[in-house]
Amino acid sequence: MASKDQLMKAVVLYESEFGNTHVIAEAIARGLRRAVDARSMPIDDGTEEALQGVELLVIGGPTHVHGLSRPSTRRAAITQAQRPDATVELDPDAETDGIRAWFDAMPTSRAVAAAFDTRVDRSSFLTGRASKSIGRLLTGHGFELVAEPESFLVTSDNHLVSGEEERAEQWGERLIYLAKVAALGNG
Repeated sequence: MASKDQLMKAVVLYESEFGNTHVIAEAIARGLRRAVDARSMPIDDGTEEALQGVELLVIGGPTHVHGLSRPSTRRAAITQAQRPDATVELDPDAETDGIRAWFDAMPTSRAVAAAFDTRVDRSSFLTGRASKSIGRLLTGHGFELVAEPESFLVTSDNHLVSGEEERAEQWGERLIYLAKVAALGNG
């Protein structure tokens, strides 16, 4: 944990196809920055070097076909955005290897973490929740989850539900407190 003179270091990694998860990641990082040194970046930029000294890692991605994206669902999203009649635009960082590949390449850790997703505003029984899979991957890599996996909602026409960006910022603020409590319990 950071000394009294230093701010805790946090990173929000995201996978985003149409931009909603990217927007939520930025909002979480804004909330975190109220009390810690925090930044957000696409999952592929989350190298071991970039994560050096990180004490709180937050990872999020879109929910695809009831769970965490796969290469086939990412390709389908790219194809959907490239159609002439597309109503969605591809996020600038959409063409990544994704969260699963990131975990395959990363060593274990002892940091604290949190998981989030974006999903359609329907029952999670119908939509699934990528954040649950992300949470399991985090704990499997030695991270301690400081919060239950969180979902941020989008409309059926792929826009964030009103208030979700603000809610993400507030969740980021809450994660600071939870990470500090976890550090006290571990130290």
